[in-house]
Amino acid sequence: VLDSKILKQALDAGSDFIVTPAVSEKLLFDLAGCGVPVLPGVSNTGEILMASEYGFDELKLFPASLSGGAPYLAAMSSVFQSIRFCPTGGVNQKNKMDYLSLKNVFAVGGTWVAAKAWVDQQNWKAITNACVEAQEAIPA
Repeated sequence: VLDSKILKQALDAGSDFIVTPAVSEKLLFDLAGCGVPVLPGVSNTGEILMASEYGFDELKLFPASLSGGAPYLAAMSSVFQSIRFCPTGGVNQKNKMDYLSLKNVFAVGGTWVAAKAWVDQQNWKAITNACVEAQEAIPA
Protein backbone atom coordinates (compact mmCIF):
# COMPACT_ATOMS: atom_id res chain seq x y z
CA VAL A 1 0.00 0.00 0.00
CA LEU A 2 1.50 3.29 -1.13
CA ASP A 3 -1.37 5.77 -0.97
CA SER A 4 -4.97 6.39 0.08
CA LYS A 5 -6.42 4.98 -3.14
CA ILE A 6 -4.60 1.66 -2.79
CA LEU A 7 -5.45 1.56 0.92
CA LYS A 8 -9.15 1.96 0.11
CA GLN A 9 -8.93 -0.76 -2.54
CA ALA A 10 -7.25 -3.12 -0.08
CA LEU A 11 -9.82 -2.46 2.62
CA ASP A 12 -12.73 -2.75 0.17
CA ALA A 13 -11.31 -6.12 -0.93
CA GLY A 14 -11.49 -7.30 2.69
CA SER A 15 -7.85 -7.07 3.76
CA ASP A 16 -7.30 -8.19 7.34
CA PHE A 17 -4.08 -6.18 7.66
CA ILE A 18 -1.99 -3.66 5.73
CA VAL A 19 1.75 -3.61 5.03
CA THR A 20 3.56 -0.71 3.36
CA PRO A 21 7.05 -0.45 1.87
CA ALA A 22 7.34 3.21 2.88
CA VAL A 23 5.52 6.00 4.71
CA SER A 24 4.55 9.62 4.36
CA GLU A 25 2.65 11.86 6.77
CA LYS A 26 -0.51 11.58 4.67
CA LEU A 27 -0.28 7.81 4.40
CA LEU A 28 0.38 7.43 8.14
CA PHE A 29 -2.66 9.59 8.89
CA ASP A 30 -4.83 7.34 6.69
CA LEU A 31 -3.29 4.16 8.10
CA ALA A 32 -3.86 5.28 11.69
CA GLY A 33 -7.60 5.41 11.08
CA CYS A 34 -8.06 2.43 8.77
CA GLY A 35 -9.40 -0.01 11.38
CA VAL A 36 -7.15 -3.01 10.67
CA PRO A 37 -3.63 -3.85 11.90
CA VAL A 38 -0.90 -2.03 9.98
CA LEU A 39 2.83 -2.64 9.55
CA PRO A 40 4.27 0.59 8.12
CA GLY A 41 7.55 0.34 6.23
CA VAL A 42 10.43 2.57 7.32
CA SER A 43 14.08 2.83 6.37
CA ASN A 44 15.54 5.63 8.52
CA THR A 45 15.29 7.35 11.91
CA GLY A 46 13.07 10.18 10.66
CA GLU A 47 10.50 7.70 9.36
CA ILE A 48 10.70 5.65 12.58
CA LEU A 49 10.01 8.78 14.63
CA MET A 50 7.20 9.90 12.34
CA ALA A 51 5.53 6.47 12.47
CA SER A 52 5.79 6.40 16.26
CA GLU A 53 4.18 9.86 16.42
CA TYR A 54 1.19 8.33 14.63
CA GLY A 55 0.99 5.58 17.25
CA PHE A 56 2.79 2.76 15.45
CA ASP A 57 5.22 0.74 17.57
CA GLU A 58 5.67 -2.24 15.25
CA LEU A 59 7.35 -1.35 11.96
CA LYS A 60 8.72 -3.04 8.87
CA LEU A 61 12.35 -2.12 8.13
CA PHE A 62 12.66 -2.11 4.35
CA PRO A 63 14.97 -2.70 2.63
CA ALA A 64 16.66 -4.04 5.75
CA SER A 65 20.00 -4.97 4.22
CA LEU A 66 20.39 -1.60 2.49
CA SER A 67 19.16 0.33 5.54
CA GLY A 68 21.95 -0.94 7.77
CA GLY A 69 20.80 -4.46 8.57
CA ALA A 70 21.03 -6.05 11.99
CA PRO A 71 23.70 -3.60 13.24
CA TYR A 72 21.35 -0.70 12.44
CA LEU A 73 18.48 -2.32 14.32
CA ALA A 74 20.75 -3.06 17.28
CA ALA A 75 21.69 0.63 17.41
CA MET A 76 18.04 1.69 17.12
CA SER A 77 17.11 -0.33 20.22
CA SER A 78 18.70 2.25 22.50
CA VAL A 79 17.13 5.23 20.72
CA PHE A 80 13.64 3.83 20.02
CA GLN A 81 13.17 1.59 23.03
CA SER A 82 9.45 0.93 22.51
CA ILE A 83 9.66 0.17 18.76
CA ARG A 84 9.85 -3.39 17.41
CA PHE A 85 10.70 -4.34 13.85
CA CYS A 86 10.03 -6.89 11.13
CA PRO A 87 12.96 -6.54 8.75
CA THR A 88 12.47 -7.51 5.09
CA GLY A 89 14.57 -6.98 2.00
CA GLY A 90 17.83 -8.87 1.99
CA VAL A 91 16.82 -11.18 4.83
CA ASN A 92 17.48 -14.82 4.03
CA GLN A 93 18.06 -18.25 5.57
CA LYS A 94 21.70 -17.46 6.28
CA ASN A 95 21.22 -14.12 8.05
CA LYS A 96 17.75 -14.38 9.58
CA MET A 97 19.14 -15.24 13.02
CA ASP A 98 21.28 -12.07 12.95
CA TYR A 99 17.96 -10.22 13.05
CA LEU A 100 15.89 -12.60 15.17
CA SER A 101 18.51 -12.56 17.94
CA LEU A 102 17.75 -8.86 18.52
CA LYS A 103 15.28 -7.95 21.27
CA ASN A 104 13.62 -5.31 19.06
CA VAL A 105 12.86 -7.73 16.22
CA PHE A 106 9.59 -9.67 16.44
CA ALA A 107 9.70 -11.36 13.01
CA VAL A 108 11.52 -11.36 9.68
CA GLY A 109 10.31 -11.68 6.14
CA GLY A 110 12.05 -13.06 3.10
CA THR A 111 11.31 -14.51 -0.29
CA TRP A 112 13.21 -17.71 0.46
CA VAL A 113 10.00 -19.12 1.98
CA ALA A 114 7.99 -18.51 -1.21
CA ALA A 115 10.20 -18.95 -4.24
CA LYS A 116 8.70 -17.44 -7.40
CA ALA A 117 8.69 -20.83 -9.12
CA TRP A 118 6.71 -22.34 -6.24
CA VAL A 119 4.10 -19.59 -6.47
CA ASP A 120 3.92 -19.88 -10.28
CA GLN A 121 3.45 -23.65 -9.96
CA GLN A 122 1.01 -23.22 -7.05
CA ASN A 123 3.28 -25.49 -5.03
CA TRP A 124 1.76 -24.57 -1.68
CA LYS A 125 3.31 -27.65 -0.03
CA ALA A 126 6.84 -26.41 -0.81
CA ILE A 127 5.99 -22.98 0.60
CA THR A 128 4.44 -24.52 3.71
CA ASN A 129 7.49 -26.75 4.19
CA ALA A 130 9.87 -23.80 3.82
CA CYS A 131 7.88 -21.82 6.40
CA VAL A 132 7.87 -24.72 8.85
CA GLU A 133 11.60 -25.26 8.32
CA ALA A 134 12.33 -21.59 8.90
CA GLN A 135 10.28 -21.56 12.09
CA GLU A 136 11.85 -24.76 13.42
CA ALA A 137 15.33 -23.27 12.97
CA ILE A 138 14.52 -20.55 15.51
CA PRO A 139 15.67 -21.54 19.03
CA ALA A 140 12.91 -21.52 21.65
